[in-house]
Amino acid sequence: MAMAEPRKLKGHKATATCCISSRDRPGLVVTSGEDGRVCWFDLRCKDVQFTIDVGTEPVPSLCFKTGCNEDILYASHGNEIKSFDVHMLSAGSRKPLESYSYNKDEVNQVVCNGRSSFLASADDSGDVKIIDIGQKCLYKTLRAGHTSICSSVQFIPWRPWEVITGGLDSKLVLWDFSKGRSQKIIDFSSDTHSSSSGQCLNPAFVHSIAVPEMDMVDKLGKICAVARGDGIVDLINTESELSRKGTSKGSSSSSNNNNVGKRVCLDYSVGGHKAAVSCVAFSHFQEKGRFLISGGNDKTVKIWDCVRCLDSDDDSNNKRDFLHLNIDLSKKVNWLCTNQSDSENLVVCDTTRVVKVYSIS
Repeated sequence: MAMAEPRKLKGHKATATCCISSRDRPGLVVTSGEDGRVCWFDLRCKDVQFTIDVGTEPVPSLCFKTGCNEDILYASHGNEIKSFDVHMLSAGSRKPLESYSYNKDEVNQVVCNGRSSFLASADDSGDVKIIDIGQKCLYKTLRAGHTSICSSVQFIPWRPWEVITGGLDSKLVLWDFSKGRSQKIIDFSSDTHSSSSGQCLNPAFVHSIAVPEMDMVDKLGKICAVARGDGIVDLINTESELSRKGTSKGSSSSSNNNNVGKRVCLDYSVGGHKAAVSCVAFSHFQEKGRFLISGGNDKTVKIWDCVRCLDSDDDSNNKRDFLHLNIDLSKKVNWLCTNQSDSENLVVCDTTRVVKVYSIS
């Protein structure tokens, strides 16, 4: 589908790698890039508000400290995580508040839990570090779940002592970080679904994970969305997986019309991606959580009707309605996020230095 020309946000000198939008400050978007820079945008204004030169290495991940007016910004940079006071940034200071260097290798993603008490950082060694924000110290190291790069990590809102991680070993791992051990491993490398006609034959690496916020759970259930290297987006019920013993295979099934215990596979046959999926996110615009947004190396962004996907049966006619909107781009997608606005509500970082903002209605 042809979209209106997107708004362009300029401020980076190299490829933009990550974007986040504020839930407490309407119109605020923060981006990072391979230039080691963080850019601060207010969509109500024309130009970039200010920039932070974190260092010379790329900044692959950003997050706000949740639950406290988002007054702290965290940025990963090499094997470090630096924190910045939002109020000091607005006043002109660019000096970091704290710097954590617990990861041995490059950090791929940093996230904050809903209680603002812990950070989780996933790195190239396969480790995940859990950092106690209040005590400013390392709380736990999650190790031996992944045999390759750990690319993504998310806290599970309805299980306050658990995280879920994904890696380039094609594994999804659920952890109890209070005990420092894995509870469940899902292995996508043996997924027979990816061999279906027309589906991308790349390995089923896990590039990104999205977990719904607590106010989305009544609508969606206790699920996670998984962006895979073979072009598939999976919706997986985490509670059902935890109830199964041993390592699960990654093959999807839709055996009933109740999303409890059900996996939904959004692949090429239902309008899915033709190349690796790089990012997934649940929507904040319109009916919150209604849509799942995915972006990929096939230069498309797909907006899925998440509620319809989860409520469907095995009828192929129903599956045709899963894809709500397809947006064709000129470049591969690195990252994306959404905000609560009625317009300018989808922010996309592609493989250029210019960040694009689309209006989804």
